[in-house]
Amino acid sequence: MAPVVTSVSPDRGAPDGNTGVTLTGSGFTGATMVKFGPTSASFLVVSDTQITARTPVGTGTAAVTVTAPSGTSTQNALFAYALVAAPVLTSLSPTSGPTAGGNAVILTGTNLSGVTSVTFGATPASVVSNTATQVVVIAPAGVVSSVGVAVTTAGGTSNLLVYSYVAVAAPVLTGITPSSGPTAGGNTVILTGTNLSNATSVKFGATPAAVVSNTATQVVVIAPAGVVSSVGVSVTTAGGTSNLLVYSYVAPAPVLTTISPTAGPLGGGNTVTLNGTNLSGATSVKFGNNPATVLSNTASQLVVSAPTGAPSTVNVTVTTTGGTSNPLPYLYLAAPTVNDLSTHLGPATGGNTVSVFGSDLLLASAVSFGGNPATGLTVVSDSRLTVTAPPGSGTVTVTVTTPGGTSTAATGNPSYTYLAAPVLTGLTPSHGSALGGDAIVLGGSGLTYTDAVTFGGVQATFAAVSDTQVVATSPAGAPGTVNVVVHTPAGSSNPRPYVYDPA
Repeated sequence: MAPVVTSVSPDRGAPDGNTGVTLTGSGFTGATMVKFGPTSASFLVVSDTQITARTPVGTGTAAVTVTAPSGTSTQNALFAYALVAAPVLTSLSPTSGPTAGGNAVILTGTNLSGVTSVTFGATPASVVSNTATQVVVIAPAGVVSSVGVAVTTAGGTSNLLVYSYVAVAAPVLTGITPSSGPTAGGNTVILTGTNLSNATSVKFGATPAAVVSNTATQVVVIAPAGVVSSVGVSVTTAGGTSNLLVYSYVAPAPVLTTISPTAGPLGGGNTVTLNGTNLSGATSVKFGNNPATVLSNTASQLVVSAPTGAPSTVNVTVTTTGGTSNPLPYLYLAAPTVNDLSTHLGPATGGNTVSVFGSDLLLASAVSFGGNPATGLTVVSDSRLTVTAPPGSGTVTVTVTTPGGTSTAATGNPSYTYLAAPVLTGLTPSHGSALGGDAIVLGGSGLTYTDAVTFGGVQATFAAVSDTQVVATSPAGAPGTVNVVVHTPAGSSNPRPYVYDPA
C-alpha cells in the first residue's frame, strides 16, 4: 500500500530551505524519496509513521510526497515557502538555576511559533510547550557560568538572553508538623529546614501538595489526599530535592453521637449501642477506664457489652486507628430496693393505686406484681413511685426495674396480697331494736380484712372473727328495712337486709 502523508510540521518555512520538518503518516518504511514539489529533500525515516526532513530551496506552496517500494503518496500535504519573521526574545524566567538543570524556564517574546531548537549556550533544552509568544523548556545541566539562551524557528535564530548557572545548596528538611493527618487531606502541614527558598514542588509520596507560603526555613503546604499509610515528604528547589520526612495518613477520628441506653447496672453485662461516624475497626471501647466487650462494629454503629462499674457517671469513648472519639456520659446505677407499699392488700381484679417505697427508684421503667406488669407508673421521687395494680391472686412480691437492674427482697415488706371480694350470706339476727346496740353476726366469705360495716349507710362498730364471720353492733336507725354492707380492701360486699323494729 502506497505511503500516506497526513501532516507536515511546521507547514511553512523560508524560501532558502533547510527548515527542519516532521512528516507524519503511514507506510514510510523503506522510503526512498521525499519531495517538496519537484525537488527532493534530505530525510531520515524514524518509523513507519514518521520521517524528519530538511526542506530544499523553493517558492510558493509545494506538495509534500513520500516514495517507498509500495508507491508514492498522492494526497496533498502542503508546505508553504514564505518569509518567516525571525524570533525575538524579550524575557527569561527564572534567569538563573542550578548546575544540575531540570528546572522549568519560561521564554517570552514574538514570532516563537514552530520552535526547532532552544539552546543554553551550545546545549539544547527540552521543549515542554510552544506558542507564538512563549516557549517553556527544561533547562539542561551546565557549569557555574552565564550562557546565552536562543530560540530557533524557520525564521532564524533569536537574540540571546543571559541565563546564569549557580551553585545552589540542596534543601534540607528537619521538621514536619503535624506528622500525620486524615486520608482526605486538606489540612495544613508546616515543613521546616534550610535552603527551602523558591520551592518548585513539595510531594507527599508521589503526590504534589499545594504550597501556601515559602521562606528559606519554612514551607507551608496543604496536604493532598492519600490512603492509610506512611509516605515520604520532600521539597524540591533549584538546588535539588531534599531528604524525606515521614508523614502518616490515618483514618479520620471517630465521632460519637448517641448512646443507648444511657445508664446500666453496676455489674455490667448489659448491651449498649453507640452510634456515630468513622467507627470502623474500633480497637477499644471504654467506660471510664474499663474496657467493654465489642459485640459488633460498623462504620456508624458499635454494639458492646458494658463492663462493671461503681455508682457514678463515666465517659464512654471509642478508639480507632484514627484516634479517640469525643466522650458520651453513661450512668452506673445500683439496683433499686423496695421496702414498703402504701397498701399490701387489694382486689383480685386490680385497678387500685399502690404507692411503692424504696431507694434508687428515680429511673424506674417497670413495676411487677408477681410477674404481672403494673400500669400507670409515676415516679414521685427517688424513694417513691405510684402504680395501678394489675389483676392477680394470692400473695406476690412487688419488684421495680431500672437501668440498674431489678429489685430483690429487701428489709421491710414488699409483698402484696390479692383478696377475693367479700360476700355476705346471712345476718343473725336479721332484725333488732331501732335504738341499736344489738350484736349482729354477719356470715359469709372474704371477711378477714373487713375495714367497715354499714347499716343503711351508717357506720357500725365491728370485729372480724374469721374469714367467714364478723360481729357488728347495730347503730340506731328508723324502723324499717336497711341494707347491711361489709367493705374490705377488695371492695364492698353484696347487701343483706336488716329490719329495725319499732322501739
